[in-house]
Amino acid sequence: MNPSRRRLLLGIFGTTALAGAGGIAIARNLPQIWNPCLASLPQGINEDPMIKAAWQGVDPMRIWDCHAHIAGTGDGGSGIVVSKEMQSLLHPLQCAQRLFFLNAGCAHDAPGRVDQSYVERLHNLIEGMSPGFKMMLFAFDWAHDETGTALPKRSAFYVPNDYARDLARRHPRQFEWVASIHPYRSDAISTLEKAKAEGARAIKWLPPAMGIDPGEERCAAFYRAMARLNLPLITHAGEEKAVHGAGRPELGNPLRLRRALDAGVRVVIAHCASIGEDADLDRGGRSVPSFKLFTRMMADPAHRDHLFADISAITQRNRSLAVVRTIIERDDWHPRLLNGSDYPLPGVMPLFAPAEFAKAGMLAEAAVPLLGELHAHNPLLFDFVLKRHLQVGKHRLPANIFETRQFFAPELA
Repeated sequence: MNPSRRRLLLGIFGTTALAGAGGIAIARNLPQIWNPCLASLPQGINEDPMIKAAWQGVDPMRIWDCHAHIAGTGDGGSGIVVSKEMQSLLHPLQCAQRLFFLNAGCAHDAPGRVDQSYVERLHNLIEGMSPGFKMMLFAFDWAHDETGTALPKRSAFYVPNDYARDLARRHPRQFEWVASIHPYRSDAISTLEKAKAEGARAIKWLPPAMGIDPGEERCAAFYRAMARLNLPLITHAGEEKAVHGAGRPELGNPLRLRRALDAGVRVVIAHCASIGEDADLDRGGRSVPSFKLFTRMMADPAHRDHLFADISAITQRNRSLAVVRTIIERDDWHPRLLNGSDYPLPGVMPLFAPAEFAKAGMLAEAAVPLLGELHAHNPLLFDFVLKRHLQVGKHRLPANIFETRQFFAPELA
């Protein structure tokens, strides 16, 4: 599909697609929808006092972005598979989402080399970060049914473990990798052991899209193996609209993760379950904010040593400012929080509005123009600088949240 056709589709479907991706409305005088994919930072911008302040006190060698997605089409032999719905105008929401995600990763105008272009853009962005910064790249398994049979036709996309592993092997200075293994598979435990032996730093799940019930007994053996291998689980909780698949929203309930915690698995709840509602399984099943359930779990002394969360996506426009305030104010949570970007979503331009944080008194007004410039050039640096400058009273996100290497690779600490 040629570039002009893509832009036409974005014009037609953009509002609907981003509403699905993040539950936001676009009718707010947005300055830019299409990522310009500028290749390098403006000369001298790294000397800006605000950027230097963001790096102050943080060791870049310890910064591993712990939530980064691999995208592509499989045109480079990666083994990536994208659903027919995401490629069809008969499914405009999913089709437009795919275009936005590829544009966010600057791989939208590269027919025949989308996979390669996506990785090249990652290298380009990492070059704009301080030396030592790395990204943890996610594989993504098929949805499976209750018998453990893969369901390609009900999977939004598939990213093989081998591809994520090979990227990390070829580029060890830039990447680590995270395996994705559906626990219902007959070979789940042997595949888990193989992933550990091949350097996987964690396991990634998106239960609503993959058809995983984290609270089911059938996961118990997999959890025991994860605990034995000391592999953490990074798993989505709360509402999910960016990825379609098995279509089981109730499986994103954070309370369903207690079985993994009780088995001794270190569980990282993605996005702090900061969006959506789930059934309060402790109190009659009434619908409550997922973040409220997350807050309850964080307060449980039984989970203190095993429950963690990443702060990816919390600065998107669809997150409540009150939720972001809470995450920043809760100093007692900070030793258990980990930074991730949710890349490529920082490259989806309309998902972010630093000016809203400035209006709320959580960001200096002077930072807004700089962040706008960073966003157009390097969404990773934009994400980092924005989070480092957010403030609520005396509270900020401390350096340890960004220095995630010690959590995923304690042998390197």
